[in-house]
Amino acid sequence: MDCRQEEIVQSLMASYCEVGGINHVDSGNLPSKKAIAVLCEDLLQVLFPGFFSEDALSSQDLELLTHERVAGMRERLNIEVRRSLRLRDGKGDNHREEAMKLVCDFMVCLPGVRQLLQTDVQAAFDGDPAARSFEEIILAYPGLEAIAVQRSAHLLYKAGVPLLPRMMTEWAHGRTGIDIHPGAEIGSHFFIDHGTGVVIGETCQIGAHVKLYQGVGLVAKSLAAGQALAGKKRHPTLEDSVTIYAGATIVGGDTIIGARSIIGANVFLMESVAPDMVYALGDQDHRIRDRKQTPLKKSPAVPVEA
Repeated sequence: MDCRQEEIVQSLMASYCEVGGINHVDSGNLPSKKAIAVLCEDLLQVLFPGFFSEDALSSQDLELLTHERVAGMRERLNIEVRRSLRLRDGKGDNHREEAMKLVCDFMVCLPGVRQLLQTDVQAAFDGDPAARSFEEIILAYPGLEAIAVQRSAHLLYKAGVPLLPRMMTEWAHGRTGIDIHPGAEIGSHFFIDHGTGVVIGETCQIGAHVKLYQGVGLVAKSLAAGQALAGKKRHPTLEDSVTIYAGATIVGGDTIIGARSIIGANVFLMESVAPDMVYALGDQDHRIRDRKQTPLKKSPAVPVEA
């Protein structure tokens, strides 16, 4: 039984002709999601030597192993950057020289990324009494992994490499539940505690010593204008030493949270907050009863006239 093989294939071929925009044929290879996953894993090994590999690493072997890892990353990244650049201009050009320069510039900046990541680890250790060591933070805290990939992808984003930086941060998003756009500008000593459900938009600007909890959204207002807003400031700015508690949503490109201010849990905020302020929900009514008592009776529904 061929399960109507020919009918299925012909109907798909007709769909490929009729439904545009989601086909990519006769246009060269796209960046590979599998290759990006491998690159991100290699990147973590280079940024945190000895932490993301199965075998113990000695200081005697570190330089040789780093040579091998850097060479492998350069080779694979060159291929993916060339594919991204072809997608950018729609030409069949190889982009070999441009890709080589972009990749070289990226790799040269990795020591600076490591310097920033050391401040992020320190911020997590200082800010979380549950943390027992730097090793625990590097191996077990999803926020650090997400920001490590984002800080690296941000370099490629700033250099104008299309698609690839977003694929990198989406790889981290899938692993950690933390969605940070590669365009976001993030200062030193950044700490995401717990992290699940955090969303940080493309044009966010985040100062130093900022702390976010799970479920925080730094997002744009309703994007009815769509592509007309591309390249414009759409997401909030957090100044230095801001703390935002779980479930808070900060909205809009004109919204600025002033230095050292605290935003309480579950706040929905579309206006700026001055420095040194606490912005929290007001008192909320709660009903508490003994479970053994008769449940509270509900009032009868009142009909509403149309």
